[in-house]
Amino acid sequence: MMYTVNFMNLASCYIENNTSALDQTYTYQFKNEPVEIGKRVLVNFNYRECVAFVDSIEMNSSKTFPYEIKPILSVLDEQPILNAEMIDLAKWISKTSISTVISALQAMVPPALKPKSNDIKIKMEKWVRPLDDHTKTPKQAMLYERLIKEGEMKRSEWLKLSSLSKKLEEMGCVEIFAKEKRTYEEVIEKKPCHIVLNEEQKYAVERILHSSKDVIALKGVTGSGKTEVYLHAAEAVLKQGREVLILVPEISLTPLMVKRVQERFGNDVAIYHSGLSAQQKYEQYQSVRGKEKRIVVGTRSAVFMPFSDLGLIILDEEHDLSYKQDQNCRYHARDVALHRAKTHHARVVLASATPSLDTMARALKKVYELVEIKHRVNQSLPHVKLINMNEVIRKKQSYILSDEMITEMRKTLDRKQQIILLLNRRGYQPILRCSQCGKVLMCPHCDKPLVLHKEKNTLNCHLCGTVLKRIYECPQCHGKLSGSGFGTQMLEEKVAQLFPDARLIRMDADTTTRKNAHETLLKAFENHEADILLGTQMISKGLDFENVTLVGILQGDAMLARSDYRSAELTFDLLTQASGRSGRGNTNGKVLIQVYDEDHYAIQCALKQDYDSFFRHEMQYRHLAGYPPYTYLCALTFISKDESGSDEANHVMKLLKEKDFKVLGVSELLKIQDEKRYRICVKSKSLELLQKEIYDVYQHHRTSKSRVKLHIDMNPLTLDD
Repeated sequence: MMYTVNFMNLASCYIENNTSALDQTYTYQFKNEPVEIGKRVLVNFNYRECVAFVDSIEMNSSKTFPYEIKPILSVLDEQPILNAEMIDLAKWISKTSISTVISALQAMVPPALKPKSNDIKIKMEKWVRPLDDHTKTPKQAMLYERLIKEGEMKRSEWLKLSSLSKKLEEMGCVEIFAKEKRTYEEVIEKKPCHIVLNEEQKYAVERILHSSKDVIALKGVTGSGKTEVYLHAAEAVLKQGREVLILVPEISLTPLMVKRVQERFGNDVAIYHSGLSAQQKYEQYQSVRGKEKRIVVGTRSAVFMPFSDLGLIILDEEHDLSYKQDQNCRYHARDVALHRAKTHHARVVLASATPSLDTMARALKKVYELVEIKHRVNQSLPHVKLINMNEVIRKKQSYILSDEMITEMRKTLDRKQQIILLLNRRGYQPILRCSQCGKVLMCPHCDKPLVLHKEKNTLNCHLCGTVLKRIYECPQCHGKLSGSGFGTQMLEEKVAQLFPDARLIRMDADTTTRKNAHETLLKAFENHEADILLGTQMISKGLDFENVTLVGILQGDAMLARSDYRSAELTFDLLTQASGRSGRGNTNGKVLIQVYDEDHYAIQCALKQDYDSFFRHEMQYRHLAGYPPYTYLCALTFISKDESGSDEANHVMKLLKEKDFKVLGVSELLKIQDEKRYRICVKSKSLELLQKEIYDVYQHHRTSKSRVKLHIDMNPLTLDD
């Protein structure tokens, strides 16, 4: 049966459901409702009410449809929450990452505005304003005149002014209305800047502002003053009346960067990261949308803030994996930043002491302009030394902290200086093995050993989040369980035993779950309330503490054991970045790295802080193996409860091989949450061709009735199991 609509207003909408089968617009009709592109509307879909985003509108349309056109039930926004640029950006992300449009839209807005039916509500509060000039007593008139002078005020403050406030409300002299709640913001005083840039820093600022290239690859050694370069460039852009975005990879770095930026620009700074509440995110989002604030500091998701005239985007530590979203819409913040910069005619600065190979390759090919800062502000790089743990164990020293590490720690503490210890493994012990049958205690839902967390006496799976009560006997043969390896909890215990008078702070995923935990812990260390900061990779970069003169890195070569083509790059980055935390003040720093494989080129280059040599070595291996940046890569993971995922993966692999792609797989990955995973990797010299063919695979899968889930990761940063 066909349905004809005559002179009817039609809206094409994306439904909140993220299922790939629904990745298209659905048409609804409306009459006099204030429907606009970029607004959220409430519609009926599949016999239930849900939220949708308006993508396009046709006024007074006359069309015939093979189904009845349902009406829009209500409009949820007074003003569009996304403009044309952001909607186009969502479609670009969907196309380039091979994901649903709605997943991109959901990634772009704060939780309170997501096109999703949830319980997050925007907080409102009651305000009052003058309404009518009734006859009043002299005292009432005085109170009313004060309200007229204010224009409007919070009702709670209004009622505190006088006992007559309520009477004026009852008389109809005052209107009570709802207004979005805004968190009180203290006035931040700007501090005068007395820092004088050196010649390298001045040159970097000049190139950022005046280069013929729109993208600057800023390669500066750790401690070279890159942040001050950002601030000087940002100041120049703000003077032009334009906006600035500064991205940092992790929440742990946000408080430090925010402090520096607020000291320079005061209350003109918006903050946006995952540690904020839904209400706080909404308020920060609206402050940028309303042009109240012109500079934003945040993590990955801040790249979607609603700028109107963006002039400069800075990605600090641009090499970091945290810039890549690894679920649903798998975008890379760097790619989004580059795309938005083209729209706004803005400059992009990709800054790091250890630039990603992709960025450096483009810089050497003159696609980006390469600007280098080769010297530290204090002109002194730390002394780095390797400790061979094979020899340490042969001498029957501790496999956790070598004698040399302990000696240097004691000397540092005696000098009243501070220490950072890096161990990129949390928990107490990563493996529990039966001393009788030899079996490792595994997660019941994943192919992953359970990790002992001694503090809460639990066994945790770091893949699926399963938490079990600790057991002491093998569940199969009742033999005694013994642990091997060590994590940050055991390291903390060991250090406390060796240095009972030292004050410790541990930073890992277990100690930073509370709100503002990162900021609180780092501030305490900055204020010398602790002598030793130990933790995972979240403390390896961006920290600037002048009193830290010793950095100890434990299991420095652990990542080399990963089955990933980027394992050497990740190892070099981690060691170089962590080493850079030492000796940033006036006292020379020292770095001790405990490793088993001291001859690996990534280790040797990190020892010498030699990025250029590492780049040459690694690029040779990437070229031989045909990995990025010499090719483009896509990982397709097929997920199922049974073997059907393997069958579908093999079928797709054959189809892609016929297209003359280089296809690796099918590889069976670790089981996660009782689901089997099968992956194929596709390599191509042409990104456009790769995206086109993978999109065809996606389209076929989304329209099929297969129960196998397909995860597509264009340009994956890691291929570990």
